Amino acid sequence: MTENKPDERHAHVKQLLSKMDPDVAASFSYKQRKALQKVINTRDWNSHKIDFRPTLALPFLPWSFYFVFLGGVNKRSLSSAERVTAAIAFLTTLLIVGFILLGIVFVVLYLFKSWLGIDFFPDESLGIWDQFKDLFR
Repeated sequence: MTENKPDERHAHVKQLLSKMDPDVAASFSYKQRKALQKVINTRDWNSHKIDFRPTLALPFLPWSFYFVFLGGVNKRSLSSAERVTAAIAFLTTLLIVGFILLGIVFVVLYLFKSWLGIDFFPDESLGIWDQFKDLFR
């Protein structure tokens, strides 16, 4: 791996300090700036189990777009809005998985009922049993 030029290495620290109040930025000692640089270069916080970042460049347009899909263990604390969003996402996922499992259970029970020859509504059929039998012919 090639070593960055000193100006490139310190560009991130300079950018970070430029967004602070000038008095606060000036109060950082050399040792504190080096510590910031070390943390920025380490980038352990940027590793994810799933890291998918495709770029979409459209012809005849001067822009390209990127999409980011990240996944992994969350190591930071959530804000109250993120906790509400996470709870809603969890409940939605639970509801969808529950409906899918309930549908599978109903289909299995229907197939079991049909296999036993139980007919609750004479001359009415969903046709699932016939399709299931055709799979094994």
